[in-house]
Amino acid sequence: MILSWLDEAVQAGAREERACDVLGLEARTVQRWRKLGGGDDRRAGPLSKPVNALSDQERSEVLAVANLPEHRDLSPKQIVPKLADEGRYIASESTFYRVLHEADQMTPRGRAKPPQPRPAPQHVAAAPNRIWVWDITYLPTSVRGEFFYLYLMMDLFSRKIVGWQVHPAESMELSSSLLQASVDAEEVDPKQLILHADNGGPMKGSTMLAKMRQLGILPSFSRPRVSDDNAFAEAFFRHLKYAPSWPTKPFASLELAREWVSKFVRWYNEEHRHSGIQFVTPVQRHTGKEAEVLEARARVYAEAKARSPKRWSRRERDWTPAGEVALTAPSRRGPSKGRKGAATVNALTRQLP
Repeated sequence: MILSWLDEAVQAGAREERACDVLGLEARTVQRWRKLGGGDDRRAGPLSKPVNALSDQERSEVLAVANLPEHRDLSPKQIVPKLADEGRYIASESTFYRVLHEADQMTPRGRAKPPQPRPAPQHVAAAPNRIWVWDITYLPTSVRGEFFYLYLMMDLFSRKIVGWQVHPAESMELSSSLLQASVDAEEVDPKQLILHADNGGPMKGSTMLAKMRQLGILPSFSRPRVSDDNAFAEAFFRHLKYAPSWPTKPFASLELAREWVSKFVRWYNEEHRHSGIQFVTPVQRHTGKEAEVLEARARVYAEAKARSPKRWSRRERDWTPAGEVALTAPSRRGPSKGRKGAATVNALTRQLP
């Protein structure tokens, strides 16, 4: 009966190991049952009660002490030393935690807000000027400890750099001026635009947020301490700083830094064949010319195969356009499938005698 329940849970999307945990079984036990073809449950269980197990009275005392007015805002790591200073020892910190957890009282103590779930930003760009990502990076200067700051905005769909500026400081005022300049240069309808960024001050400052509200741009931010949520901007900065043309010495002046970034951005937008968009340039994809370029490439491959068919053991390379671009990669485990599987396991558990 248990094996049939496990099979039903796995078919619904649950992992067998997780289903075994919910049922109180070891995965090896289930493997042995399957190898034997079923049969009776011959588990003997523990033959004796652990000598160090808490009694019901001791367990009640731990809960009562943890819930006293003078202790209800303290963690067990603070309660146990406090009791020791008073000449009392009831249980260890780990025992306090275990008893509170079993009593479903492991909520955050004090006035601090409990951790809030932060889902990954789910944005998909199907056309240019729908989703922009942006960030700021350091540019080294000839003065040790001082930096110039490259503000940069990129179109997620085409990877085109739609705006950039280099300044000697970070500020939300400079961020808002870059946003306005980029919108004007692209002649984009800001009400159809999503702007994604990290959680830094220049990104979430009041001036920057006010500029986005004024333009009608929808803001989007990464989850705290999750750099992968803004991976496209981070990847560009790595490409920039590891490019062969990157200067071997720090930038001596702001003008030289701006001049170098200007040349690099022009090369990146107009000449660099990007691996993430079928090796077309960002400008070609941004202006809708990628289909024409890729069709011409496909014809070249087809003609080469017709001239020397013996050299082609497989079909020619697929030059289909890259299509939509997701801001964050989807989870390998589908969220809906995982929830369905967990619900199935819980429902089966309630049927146990």
